Amino acid sequence: MGTGTSTGVPSLCCTCEVCQSEDIRNKRLRSSILVRENGHSILVDTSTDLRQQCLRHNIRNIDTVLYTHHHADHVHGIDELRSFNFFNKTVIPCYGNQHTLKNLKNNFSYIFDVAEQIGGGIPQLIPHTLEDKTYKFGDIPVTPLDIWHGKLNINGFRFHDCAYITDCSGIPEHTMKKLKGLKLLILNAVGFKDHATHLNLRQALEVGERIQAEQTLLTHINHQFDFEKVSQELPEGVELAIDGMRVNF
Repeated sequence: MGTGTSTGVPSLCCTCEVCQSEDIRNKRLRSSILVRENGHSILVDTSTDLRQQCLRHNIRNIDTVLYTHHHADHVHGIDELRSFNFFNKTVIPCYGNQHTLKNLKNNFSYIFDVAEQIGGGIPQLIPHTLEDKTYKFGDIPVTPLDIWHGKLNINGFRFHDCAYITDCSGIPEHTMKKLKGLKLLILNAVGFKDHATHLNLRQALEVGERIQAEQTLLTHINHQFDFEKVSQELPEGVELAIDGMRVNF
């Protein structure tokens, strides 16, 4: 759905080479994925660009929403979910850890505070606190993963033999045990420089080497990464993700 960092790429007001690039692979909406199996669709994060992403990829059904955390680039498209409620006549369950849901309820009280639900046009969502277990949404097994985002404890998710981990600065050992036997790892690599709350490229490659997935895709990428140049330097089995990329696993 999107592979960009919090500003997206190109970044507003920036005149760097990547932001001015005409290579479509350097155009990055805010990070999100959609997981589909046997008619069930799971959206991970309601990014700031959710409306544009859904129009671009003709997405008309969302059955479950999973939140990695509450930061703006991962949640501020939440209001777009009301169209799915209206046209599909559904209420959508959404899942996040306790801290994530607390912030969602505070920041979007018009959605989650029943006293404020007057009039129309309000997303119909049912929040659920993630537990330390494997869920089954449709036919899709989902295991929440504890991840460090600076000092904040957020979530990645494992689906079958694929794991999605974004906004990560570190992975606890108990989570590493849940990442064995992956065919596909989707992992953030924000840029080249050290960052307080994200893995940089060197660190992401080191984490990928530990996890030993058959294939690793790097996402949540900022404007330091020119797709063509960086791709030439990546080790075998590691690629930069591209907006709209589809992967079967």
